[in-house]
Amino acid sequence: MVFHIGEKVVYPNQGVGTIENISSRCFGTEFQKYYLLRFVYSSTTVLVPFSNVKDIGLRRITNQAEMSRILSFLASGSCRFSQDWKCRFKENTEKMQSGSLLHAAEVLKTLLQLQATKLLSFREKKMLDRARHMLITELAITRQIDEGEARQVLERALAKASLRLPEQL
Repeated sequence: MVFHIGEKVVYPNQGVGTIENISSRCFGTEFQKYYLLRFVYSSTTVLVPFSNVKDIGLRRITNQAEMSRILSFLASGSCRFSQDWKCRFKENTEKMQSGSLLHAAEVLKTLLQLQATKLLSFREKKMLDRARHMLITELAITRQIDEGEARQVLERALAKASLRLPEQL
């Protein structure tokens, strides 16, 4: 997968970033090409070797059709989740690291359902906040709206499933 300078991409479990530069570096006798990626949320940068793009799961922004499918998923029914904290946290961590926005939506929905019945641990609250942020950011970019409007769209979808977004940590 080839990206271009100025393109917005998603880095799993970190969120949306912009390709700021493409460079080459020499290590011994080997040349390696890199993407310089700046994250929108934290203004941090990371170098991603071309050779690791697939392994890392770097991907393009979700398209409109997939975003509609994700919002429909959030608006309907409930999700099953493990009652055991360790198993649930491991499953959710794997989903967040997959890079799939649908998996992030699953994490958000299961943690919101769980939060309705009991207090979340600090780590689960952080994960819920990260999933919320990833969905809002990508929704805003996909629909070309600001993040406040994206949050409202997400809140309306969740309300149909009797769920509510918490305030940001």
